[in-house]
Amino acid sequence: MPRELDDKDIAILKKLAPECGDLTCSGSGHMFHSILPPISNHFAEDTEDFLRRISRLDKEELTYLTDLIRNGEESLGCMPVEDVEALVHYIRDTISPDVAQNVISVYESGGSCEH
Repeated sequence: MPRELDDKDIAILKKLAPECGDLTCSGSGHMFHSILPPISNHFAEDTEDFLRRISRLDKEELTYLTDLIRNGEESLGCMPVEDVEALVHYIRDTISPDVAQNVISVYESGGSCEH
């Protein structure tokens, strides 16, 4: 179910993509309902750039995003597999292998693109 981004979400989105001026998906015309798919699909030039961007997150922000992923509020379904893999490796290295495995499980169990 799509969520409305709150102030914390928007602050994280702007931290990862300072060039983000509008919270609307240029492809669909819908408001962003997640943080990571817009970074991956609209702002990052490639997987390396995506990894550089998510590396800006401090541990608290990354934990917040992983909690959203784990409870189904943050979608990964629209993201390229390479970016999901980069995210999972970053989670493993920054938080823990168990949390990374949980994110993989969530990704593999769902993962349709939501608008």
